[in-house]
Amino acid sequence: MAAIHLRVVGRVQGVGFRWFVRQQAVRLGVSGWVKNTDSGDVEVAASGDEAKLGLLEAAVSRGPAGASVQQVERVPPPTATTYPTPFRIER
Repeated sequence: MAAIHLRVVGRVQGVGFRWFVRQQAVRLGVSGWVKNTDSGDVEVAASGDEAKLGLLEAAVSRGPAGASVQQVERVPPPTATTYPTPFRIER
């Protein structure tokens, strides 16, 4: 199964971004998590069908109304990353 780990930069906190990502991931049927970072970014880790992960990454690049995504960067996953089902918001 394919996996992606993304760092999303821009106005992505306080605008419903994590809820948006969770909704998209659940709709697509992928596993994983989304969380805010201390630096003001959002991290997304997801696992599933490669085509569905591509759709999730495209949705993350757009973001919800009110967000302003400046950059989506693929980053290496942390060593102990798990991909829970259903997709969840972590704190």
